[in-house]
Amino acid sequence: MTEKEKQQAGELYDASDRELFTERVKARKLCAEFNALEYNDFQKKERVVDRIVALKGENVTVEAGFLCNYGYNIVIGNNFHADVNCVMIDNAEITFGDNVYIGPNCCFCTAERPLDSVTRNTGLEYAKPIKIGDNVCFGSGVTVAAGITIGNNVVIAPGSAVTKDIPSDCIAAGNPCLPAKFTERNAAHEVPKMAEEKPAEAPAAAKAPERAEKAPAAPAAPENRKPSGTRHLEVHRVDNPNGNGFPNRRK
Repeated sequence: MTEKEKQQAGELYDASDRELFTERVKARKLCAEFNALEYNDFQKKERVVDRIVALKGENVTVEAGFLCNYGYNIVIGNNFHADVNCVMIDNAEITFGDNVYIGPNCCFCTAERPLDSVTRNTGLEYAKPIKIGDNVCFGSGVTVAAGITIGNNVVIAPGSAVTKDIPSDCIAAGNPCLPAKFTERNAAHEVPKMAEEKPAEAPAAAKAPERAEKAPAAPAAPENRKPSGTRHLEVHRVDNPNGNGFPNRRK
């Protein structure tokens, strides 16, 4: 097998192979030609993109800063938009469905290095395809790793690193990127909501006794009795025709 055949079969291959190197040079020159075009020269841009990618649908727009390794491994559906600085390391096939929107500074990398350092230091590598479904939107700065499949109707949040497959009908985010919310179409896969915990009821208060204990009666106020042995003095007003005031009378 040639190194290119090994590459396409997903086996370890030597990327420095002359045939592969020549094809990369051709693709990089086309990318440089595309990126040097004037912004509003849409017809020339479309013609160059047709020369780069293997297949594309209708209404495909790619902004400046686009870069790929081979180009012939890229398949694009209808209504596709790639914002500035989109990088596609297409050592294996990268397939985009319809209605795909890619934010700025995104990378789709099909190349991987061996985990074993001895094998990795020989310069060998392998490639795994990336498949993107329909109606997918990528925020800025998203990286999609080799061998990843993303379903339909998916939104990938900005800055995410997609290292695992993403199911259809969800919003995914994070590093590693994981589904954060499922849409109504994916209700069957929706993460079950935790049962709402009801606050624990306070223990029932002890019932008050039917008859409250009678409080001890307050001592009765002492009667206003006159001290024994004390003589009672009464003063009576009487008319004194002599004008001498009140006579003193004691009982």
